[in-house]
Amino acid sequence: MLIPVRCFTCGKVVGNLYQKYQQLVTEEGMSKAEALDKLELDRYCCRRMILTHVELIDHLLMYDVHSRRHMHRQQNQ
Repeated sequence: MLIPVRCFTCGKVVGNLYQKYQQLVTEEGMSKAEALDKLELDRYCCRRMILTHVELIDHLLMYDVHSRRHMHRQQNQ
């Protein structure tokens, strides 16, 4: 799913930082705390928004009828 654009508690814009956070953790090998510090997420409410986000889109697409039909057609060809 999409990460919320703003922190629920303080209203700071955090939606644009999630991809940068993932890049810092996976590609550059930073710890989660270091990556959050580098992104200047000092408040624990904003840190929570990034740390607890779960990508559910792959799981939800299994229930999308149109995507399943398209995948089924590709497999049969």
